[in-house]
Amino acid sequence: MHCKLIGIPLQDGAVQLGCEMGPSALRTAGLETALRELGHEVTDLGNVGISKLPDVTHPNTAIRRLPQIVAWIELLTELAYRESGEGMPIFLGGDHAVSAGTVAGLARRAAEADRPLFVLWLDAHTDFHTLDTTTSGNLHGVPVAYFTGQPGFEGYLPKLSHPVDLARVCMIGIRSVDPAERAALRQSAVTVHDMRLIDEHGVAALLRAFLEKVEAANGLLHVSLDVDFLEPTFAPAVGTTVPGGATFREAHLVMEMLHDSGLVTSLDLVELNPFLDERGRTATLLVDLTASLMGRKVMDRPTRSF
Repeated sequence: MHCKLIGIPLQDGAVQLGCEMGPSALRTAGLETALRELGHEVTDLGNVGISKLPDVTHPNTAIRRLPQIVAWIELLTELAYRESGEGMPIFLGGDHAVSAGTVAGLARRAAEADRPLFVLWLDAHTDFHTLDTTTSGNLHGVPVAYFTGQPGFEGYLPKLSHPVDLARVCMIGIRSVDPAERAALRQSAVTVHDMRLIDEHGVAALLRAFLEKVEAANGLLHVSLDVDFLEPTFAPAVGTTVPGGATFREAHLVMEMLHDSGLVTSLDLVELNPFLDERGRTATLLVDLTASLMGRKVMDRPTRSF
């Protein structure tokens, strides 16, 4: 496969600084080498950045850096659309506001191909706030609500050409949801698998059901992996840690199953904050997980020492 690495040093959606260093950390941890060793062609397209900011404000005074997020979404929507025409784009974040733009662009590409876009959201959070409901004002908490076309974004964030169907979004690893998000999700068709469901049924059964749904629809699958999906004791480099996340083995099993399915067409790696890491262990883990997604087998894992 032709993998395209695209660095997105976006940290305007989060209050904790440091995510802008995420793309460099993933490169330093050997992402390109790991993919090449698996036989993939790799093109590193470098980092992208915004320049001109729109003049936009919102009545919710808690919202932070709205002009920057609007500019990023505009840029990333066009970028994701363009680079998903051929090959597999791997978007190196940056905070999770990245996905507001990447998914919007991928949805446009899927619509042109007359195939439905499905999104697997691996995260501790649902990121289902709107501009009206966010109390933190951190816009890495709105991307799912935005790219599924929920009300409240019109006139502020860029208009969506092709909203993602709520029934085509599956969240796994959820364990921190604000009341407003919980109420909105109850009224939606989003599939939400929290950590209790993983404990009761196992992640394999939950993921398998979703993959069968994607395959039956001849869908394209975008995977959005947030560092806080993982248990923070072995993935500490994230500003939004929530105890009780996916284990090392659960995370690799998810990636191995995704590879076996042959359905994944694009990937986000987000919320990596190297400033909070321990000797690069989280960046290295993300590289290893990406390698599992792209074909590395259990017995092929390198020995790691920290």
